Amino acid sequence: MTEVFDYAIVGAGMAGASLAAEIGGQGSVLVLEREDAPGYHSTGRSAAFWEECYGGPDIVPLTIASGNFLRENGFLTPRGALYLARADDEGKIGEFFDMFCDSGAHFERIERDQLEEMVPTLRAEWDRAIWQHRCADIDVAGLHAHYLGISRKSGHAAECRAELVGADRLDGVWQLELSDGRRFAARTLVNAAGAWADQVAELAGAKPLGIQPFRRTVVQLRVDPAAPADMPLCLDISGGFYFKPDNGRLWLSPHDETPSEPVDAAPDEFDVAVAIDRLQSVSTWKIEAVERKWAGLRSFAPDRRPVYGFDPGREGFFWFAGQGGYGIQTAPAAARLGSQLLLDLPRDAMTLKIPAERYSPGRFA
Repeated sequence: MTEVFDYAIVGAGMAGASLAAEIGGQGSVLVLEREDAPGYHSTGRSAAFWEECYGGPDIVPLTIASGNFLRENGFLTPRGALYLARADDEGKIGEFFDMFCDSGAHFERIERDQLEEMVPTLRAEWDRAIWQHRCADIDVAGLHAHYLGISRKSGHAAECRAELVGADRLDGVWQLELSDGRRFAARTLVNAAGAWADQVAELAGAKPLGIQPFRRTVVQLRVDPAAPADMPLCLDISGGFYFKPDNGRLWLSPHDETPSEPVDAAPDEFDVAVAIDRLQSVSTWKIEAVERKWAGLRSFAPDRRPVYGFDPGREGFFWFAGQGGYGIQTAPAAARLGSQLLLDLPRDAMTLKIPAERYSPGRFA
């Protein structure tokens, strides 16, 4: 007789792994991962940082709520962040302050003399910035492994090379079919499939929400002089780039968002060239070599908010998707909130101030 799991989670990236860990021993769990190993796509390609304002006001509650967990468990290394600006960007600095002044995020304005100490190669016209001292690098691999480990200790089943191709609900149970013919059954189907979230919804007979993957490019450069190890994360206040040091090299992105099909994303040479051009417009670094380049997919709902909760039109179908590029820095609070919604549990100190209705799939009904 086929075992009926309480929950089948599609996707073993940061979203699926963290939610499975938060479910813990409160139900039997099956995690299905279409790749050879968990975290192959966005989770495994993230240049992740924890930055309170990244993603906008709708993401701030999840980011701040995740901060203590990440710090206390050793997943954050202090970095600091600068939103760089020029004279023409003065209005954007004002908009930033207006947008985040009541959000609970910590930031202040600084001027050129302080900037020169933090980023010695900065060109003269970049003479003002917003400084966020609490920004930190995230140990992405460590955090992902932490959640996978909890899931294993909870006795959860996990299947890799497990691409879902069929999902039918009969008598309150999902009958799940994989591409290799294997079959499983579960009472609740959880959609944590990242860029494939809408495809999974269609398989299950739920209405797709318009979750769109976008390609993001990152390159690793060898520059002269070497980037100082303690240099902050630097972001263009207009959204044109970000860069930070990593083991004597520089990680750089043109902050691109190119619509994509859900695929194994690869960097485009044009985006690499754009990234380098934008770096040269902001700094005097000599670029000696492009050592690595990669791309990942960031998937957004139409309003760019994540989607957490039961589908209003498909019984037993739970959304945990659309987390854009913020799914790692918000993972602890998102997973805790997701488990509380999934298991019908009361809020705790971590999630009490998170406006869950803001992320409900019912907003698209």
